[in-house]
Amino acid sequence: MESLNRTATDLVDEALDFADELNVAVHQLDSEALVVDFGVDVPGGVEAGLMLAEIQTAGLATVQTRMDEVGGAPLAHVELSTDHPAMALLCSQKAGWELSVDGFEGLGSGPARSLVAEEEEFQRVGYRDDFEFAVLTVESDEVPGDAVVEHVAEVAGVAESGVFLQAFSTASLTGSVAMAARAAELATFRLSELGYDPLDILSVTGSAPVAPVAGDEETAIARTNDALAYGGQAHLVVDEPFDRFDEVPSTATAEYDAPFAEIFDDADWDFYDVPESVFAPAQVTIDVMGGDTHVLGDVNEDRLVESFGL
Repeated sequence: MESLNRTATDLVDEALDFADELNVAVHQLDSEALVVDFGVDVPGGVEAGLMLAEIQTAGLATVQTRMDEVGGAPLAHVELSTDHPAMALLCSQKAGWELSVDGFEGLGSGPARSLVAEEEEFQRVGYRDDFEFAVLTVESDEVPGDAVVEHVAEVAGVAESGVFLQAFSTASLTGSVAMAARAAELATFRLSELGYDPLDILSVTGSAPVAPVAGDEETAIARTNDALAYGGQAHLVVDEPFDRFDEVPSTATAEYDAPFAEIFDDADWDFYDVPESVFAPAQVTIDVMGGDTHVLGDVNEDRLVESFGL
């Protein structure tokens, strides 16, 4: 398959061409790296969030909005579909690069991770990228600067001028949209973590409601995770049966029905102390090719209504 970073670079170029229409801001740093603010110091928007999800999945997914209801209230939902879930979701979209550089804190996702390929997902999939540009989306409440660029370039093995960073805060419209696009990724990651071969996951479609934009990062992080764990839905088509499909949805966890604000508070907001199993969609349908169809979990509208303040 073609380099994930190459296809993502084409999408970054498209975002640059339509920066004004997307309500994003472009910064060329002293290192000649490009940083695009998708929703930190600028409003961003729904289209910016959709574009960001396309960049994060390196163009291997179709991302769109639709209208649905939560507790009787009409809300936008994001739907993402891919026929390359291992590559698009595990090797690209997953947020797996923790950034802590000179006081800057952020979480990196996107295809630049595949240039490093140290996470277990890359061993399971058997993929490592080799390209001159690194495309990394950074979730943070501040826009990254040259220190972050230098770090990313060194770890990814590219020139600083070849680093493309897309920044957004969770407490932004872009953030709410981009986070809602993660239901398919969470289902795929959870199934892989349970021991299922990710290359046997043939196709995934996921959707989740777009959480109302919160006034601070902690509330936004909790609310967008509630949107996924209590309102996220996924449909997977897989090649082989498995005896642990019932552990994929969030309903299978001991923490189920607790607001994420409470879950994160109990862990002192150290996300690495939170069980990975809670990061899963609320409901999944798993179709085994030529075999059974498993319908698991359920949407929890009461929890969403409380979290969203509806």
